[in-house]
Amino acid sequence: QVQLVESGGGSVQAGGSLRLSCAASGNTPSSDSMAWFRQAPGKEREGVAAIYTGRYAKYADSVKARFTISQDNAKNTLSLQMNSLKPEDSAMYYCAAGYGGNWHFDLLDREKYSYWGQGTQVTVSS
Repeated sequence: QVQLVESGGGSVQAGGSLRLSCAASGNTPSSDSMAWFRQAPGKEREGVAAIYTGRYAKYADSVKARFTISQDNAKNTLSLQMNSLKPEDSAMYYCAAGYGGNWHFDLLDREKYSYWGQGTQVTVSS
């Protein structure tokens, strides 16, 4: 069993910053990628950022140059630094692990991840 617990969400004004963290415990999967996804009300869950083998990062176009994903394998934690936040970034953010895809093509495909956290809410006001 794998447990993923997100933290760090909250409410900020546009232009502000937040740092999300995801703590992994249990039978931590040995797959090479972990990722952040988000889901706003009435919308599908979308990939935000993923990190492969702790080095290669992939970002959704909407967050490039604003968000940074990082991984600390020693502490089994995944982080997402979010800067210059916009109201459209408001959503529930989820940590994902247990990747089983082709990293060249689908690091941000939610169907390729097996384990999910409960989410942390991010609200950005204008």
